[in-house]
Amino acid sequence: MSGRWLLAFDLGAESGRAMLGAFDGRRLGLREAHRFANEPVEVAGQLQWDVLRLWAEIASGLHRGAALAGGDLASVGVDTWAVDYGLLDARGRLVANPVHYRDRRTEGMRELAAEAVPEGVTYRTTGIQFMPINTLFQLYAQVRQEDPQLEWAERLLFMPDLFHHWMSGSKSSEFSVATTSQCYDPTAGSWASELLARLGIPARLFAPVVASGTDLGPLLPHLREDGRLGGCRVIAPGAHDTASAVAAVPFEGGGQGAAYISSGTWSLVGLEVPRPVISEEARLANLTNEGGVFGTFRLLKNVMGLWLLQECRRALAGEGEPPGYEELIRAAAAAPRRGIVVDPDQERFLRPGDMPGRIRVYCREHGEPEPEGTGELIRVVLESLALRYRWVIEQLERIAEHPVEVVHVVGGGARNGLLCQMTADACGRPVLAGPVEATAIGNLLVQAISVGELAGLGEAREVVAGSFPIERYEPAADGYWDEAYGLFRRLVA
Repeated sequence: MSGRWLLAFDLGAESGRAMLGAFDGRRLGLREAHRFANEPVEVAGQLQWDVLRLWAEIASGLHRGAALAGGDLASVGVDTWAVDYGLLDARGRLVANPVHYRDRRTEGMRELAAEAVPEGVTYRTTGIQFMPINTLFQLYAQVRQEDPQLEWAERLLFMPDLFHHWMSGSKSSEFSVATTSQCYDPTAGSWASELLARLGIPARLFAPVVASGTDLGPLLPHLREDGRLGGCRVIAPGAHDTASAVAAVPFEGGGQGAAYISSGTWSLVGLEVPRPVISEEARLANLTNEGGVFGTFRLLKNVMGLWLLQECRRALAGEGEPPGYEELIRAAAAAPRRGIVVDPDQERFLRPGDMPGRIRVYCREHGEPEPEGTGELIRVVLESLALRYRWVIEQLERIAEHPVEVVHVVGGGARNGLLCQMTADACGRPVLAGPVEATAIGNLLVQAISVGELAGLGEAREVVAGSFPIERYEPAADGYWDEAYGLFRRLVA
């Protein structure tokens, strides 16, 4: 690897890694500098992020990245999942560990919030889909519980903003992660202060919003003691991991005629659009308008994603070693097609626990046969995801008046050839899979634009197409999928 050295930290719900990028003016090379687990901890019955351990891993990754580069790092940026946050006191100190979005404190908060502010008003203000994990409902839970942390806190920083703060001292919120919170008004271009006031949420907590690509300053002095980090700038990438992933989708023609699926623990199924699509039809479809990089928006829907597979794997392990993902996919490929489907977005599937048992209960409740054996269980998960993708894409086409001729799959799910083929077959459209490391790539390319190596997003996507392999899956003409989709539509109606 040679060229300009950049470092991306990409933190997901299961793990984090530091990815070193070398850009030579035409191609981007990648190397993993550091990888670490991201496991939540339960404290007094509450699920929290082990944020100080994560920070220690990030600090270690900085030095490992600099050592591997063998030269000065030009920049670094962090992307993470959305909606979770840390609260800082007047001296910039963390008040408490950030709470995990899967914690039960938000149960019932959507319904209670709707009593104070009708959901139509909230949607028209924010354009964000209603999910129990949203920042708005996490904060409303704290309000309802009279949590003193809200009184002690001076500033709220989302997870990537918190790590950028510890790197550079900046107290700002990057646009893409701010918009996911359901606390931001994308039409006004500011925090939704009136909505927040009606729910008793202190608007003073929210930080100034900065665009992706913003230079947040140099690393703090104690981090610059490593001489190779002396000139390193902290750049806000698409700090929401999906924003970074979509930045790396190798769209042709600006994304016209294409949809994307950012496939990981969550599957984000959407379109890249120039402005939010906030309509009553979009609200009824529970579509969301999240900020993208460089003035774009992502009209999309969150689908539960490979979380179901991850939890099935964990449950199948019992007391021993969990089966490998490749083993599970082979078993699913060998299992018979029985047309058993579930709605993966049911709230019952959101929390950790006995996922195989929950799937079987769902099947019994809906008059379907229960999956027999591991292969059938995993096939049910994958087929249900593929059908959900079709359902969302059809909604997006209709509401945005944006015909979809091809589907790009990026992220870890691009490795899952069986799911990619099922998606092509279920949707009746070609699937272009890759790049797998889309989130880290998008993060690095936004940094490259910020430090002057690339002119803009279009040029960055040309770099993706020229640097990383893309696999094509053609749809098979098969009446099985139309029949299964008919059952799926009845389940979600």
